[in-house]
Amino acid sequence: MLRKGGSIFNLIFTSVTQKRSMSSRPSGPIHFGPFEVTSQVFLTTSHSFALVNLKPLLPGHVLVCPRKPYRRLTELSAPELTDLFQAVQRVERMLARHYFSPSPSNQNGDSHDALADGSPEAGSFNIAIQDGAEAGQTVSHVHVHVIPRIRGSTAKEAPGPGDQIYESMAAEEGNVGGALWDREMKKLQRQLGDRPEPGGSFPSIEDSERHPRSAEEMEAEAKMFRDVLEEMGETEKGA
Repeated sequence: MLRKGGSIFNLIFTSVTQKRSMSSRPSGPIHFGPFEVTSQVFLTTSHSFALVNLKPLLPGHVLVCPRKPYRRLTELSAPELTDLFQAVQRVERMLARHYFSPSPSNQNGDSHDALADGSPEAGSFNIAIQDGAEAGQTVSHVHVHVIPRIRGSTAKEAPGPGDQIYESMAAEEGNVGGALWDREMKKLQRQLGDRPEPGGSFPSIEDSERHPRSAEEMEAEAKMFRDVLEEMGETEKGA
């Protein structure tokens, strides 16, 4: 007879509790560093959240963050660290289902690939943390970059060492904080109008070649990812 205190019962209870604690819809305002990003969030857990990126390096490039605005990875407690990387795994499975599947909903997958079955093994991922300003962190809030690499589309071009994605992450096109700062400045400028200056108008903020997406585009992507997560949840319940 299995007692409540048994290890198997505790394992099952923990697994069910963790699934229940995950939600695809934010219940209140969520901040990434000083920036309010609630409309970009598609997954929340007890200690973490995931959001779509303002300037993704590749399709499906998202961020996973702890709820508390820790600056460095070493500041997280053991439960928070566990929750963060469980959320990363959950996001990987969701992105794989969306991008590595030959289904009609996948706009970037390669339907002729027999291995494109929607599992993480049907493609690859870059998982990266820039832990501190000297490592390229532009928002002082721990965040994990999750970037799907789609076979025949966005995968690394040649085998061997080196990957352009890391150079892009360290360049202006990977400047997450700069893009969010530009957005907030544009909001402020729309409210206040141009700064009065004798002989000329206030110079606009320069954008990189990879232009930031609109709020509507990011909200649509966040909703799409929420729908995939909810579909996966229903599948898990029925299994």
